[in-house]
Amino acid sequence: MTNYEFKKLVYSHYREDERGMPWRKDTRPYYVVVSELMLQQTQVSRVIPKFNDFIEQFPDFESFAAAPFSAVLKLWDGLGYSRRARFLHESAKKVVADFKGELPRTREELESLPGIGPGTSGAIMAYAFNQPVAYIETNIRSIYIHCFFEGQDDVDDKDIMRKVEETLDAKNPRKWYWALMDYGSHLKKTTKNPSRKSKHYKKQSKFEGSNRQLRAKILKTLVEQPITPEQLQLVIDDSRVECIIKSLVDEGMIAYQRNVLSIND
Repeated sequence: MTNYEFKKLVYSHYREDERGMPWRKDTRPYYVVVSELMLQQTQVSRVIPKFNDFIEQFPDFESFAAAPFSAVLKLWDGLGYSRRARFLHESAKKVVADFKGELPRTREELESLPGIGPGTSGAIMAYAFNQPVAYIETNIRSIYIHCFFEGQDDVDDKDIMRKVEETLDAKNPRKWYWALMDYGSHLKKTTKNPSRKSKHYKKQSKFEGSNRQLRAKILKTLVEQPITPEQLQLVIDDSRVECIIKSLVDEGMIAYQRNVLSIND
């Protein structure tokens, strides 16, 4: 497939089946940051109602930064990967404290914010500021492997990045990446996951019975009220509780003081 054919295919699908999302209707930087952190490893259909609730309660960086983390976690419940909530909260605080409430406009400054790496900073630059930056994330990786690396295994991101740069719509990168995301969603429904042919592919572990599920149970319990480790062990009868508590304390997610566990506000 030529680059021209590829762009024609992606835009054609976009014109016929564009998906409506609140962070596309309003691309203010705060909305873009919130949506990008929520969308990491979470489906759009699950994110949209949470995003709407979140924006209603915390409409801007200032109100979000001022909120206690327990309130953030309560609203985040159901999205999973709760460290993203901590990263987002800490990023909001840094934006308010270091950037006067205005999201920085360079990738270097964006990547100084907690939880924002090259992929997320690239997405923010494109969606919030309509800047022609090349980046790779799961959907993009799948699309380019499917269209340009058919029959190949262990495809390296370096090779994918070259194609991303070659095909980037520099005049309207925001629209281009929206089109790519929509085409990627279409591919998931019609083809076997092309990302499995990536050199960097890692299969996601099952949630049921995992440490991630246990972490979520512990945090949900502590959002309701602070309790002692002994009480928590009675509520959640699992031999891993002590180990998970330690990791959550180390990450700054929860606090342990005077034999009482609580959300680290």
